[in-house]
Amino acid sequence: QVQLVESGGGWVQAGGSLRLSCAASGRTFSSYLMGWFRQAPGKEREFVAAISWTGGRTSYTDSVKGRFTISRDNAKNTVYLQMNSLEPEDTAVYYCAAKLGRTFDYTGDFGSWGQGTQVIVSS
Repeated sequence: QVQLVESGGGWVQAGGSLRLSCAASGRTFSSYLMGWFRQAPGKEREFVAAISWTGGRTSYTDSVKGRFTISRDNAKNTVYLQMNSLEPEDTAVYYCAAKLGRTFDYTGDFGSWGQGTQVIVSS
């Protein structure tokens, strides 16, 4: 399993931007599909974005398309989530997750999860 640590959360006004980072331990980071999920108060955790092991394929939930960008730097064992034009509805705890394998299948279980980072967007 890979160990994941998120950072970059915080408070921002609507329309602002934040960049989340997720640092992974281990030497096999490039073997993992990486994803970002979020959980708002009183709601179930939901998929936000995913990126393939090369970074060449990405996928987003509809509500963040055009506003969020997922990227990765395999040399730094880090995945990022650039969040622009933030809305109060984006308020949630954001989790980084890793799924072993080089197929772009972001459904199903992710084997490794970070502890989460809080994002609060005020109106």
